[in-house]
Amino acid sequence: MARHIIKKLFPGMDRLRGHRALAPLGPRLRSPDLWHLNRRSVAGAFAVGLFVAFLPLPMQMLIAGAIAILARVNLPISVILVWISNPVTMPPMLYTAYTVGRKLLGEEPRQFSTEITWEWFATEMLTVWKPLMTGSLVLGVAAGLAGYLLVRGLWRLNVIQRVRHRRYLARQRREREAELREVFSRSPVDPEAPRESRETKAVERQADSQASGTRSGDDDRSRPH
Repeated sequence: MARHIIKKLFPGMDRLRGHRALAPLGPRLRSPDLWHLNRRSVAGAFAVGLFVAFLPLPMQMLIAGAIAILARVNLPISVILVWISNPVTMPPMLYTAYTVGRKLLGEEPRQFSTEITWEWFATEMLTVWKPLMTGSLVLGVAAGLAGYLLVRGLWRLNVIQRVRHRRYLARQRREREAELREVFSRSPVDPEAPRESRETKAVERQADSQASGTRSGDDDRSRPH
């Protein structure tokens, strides 16, 4: 069930095999370990993808793919999650990272343009790189750890629910079997006979009794009063 949910959340995973951004990784992409969906690989992929998404660096997909190969976690999920960092989300992410880093380093705030783009980032990098990288690393580690723990917790919860459901079905099956055994134990049926034949005989006896009742009723009606 957990794998089914992951496939619905990330429908385009298989198409990443031929993505040009991952071409430098070459034949390493063929490793089956990078495409497995299990608790360890998915949780690790969330940690990698969310961590890289907060790094103010180009070629995030390639970086996430390389880390996924080294960590042997799910590569598609690692790569897809870096798309959290996009032209819409990048300005608030960079500003938040800079603010966190500045406070951690004890630096004074700076005045920035209202529009934070890659061009602005390239020109201002020399002055803000230290607090920005510090904040990005802190936020990336926090997001990656949160994603890792969340996935493992949800996966474990899903497994527990599946186990409980299987136990419930098994208990229901045992109860039905116990009811059938009780019914057959009250009937003069050979206990060594197969279950199907015992059930058939029970049905036949019920039909015979109903037929006998019908015949006796007909005889009573046909008897002269």
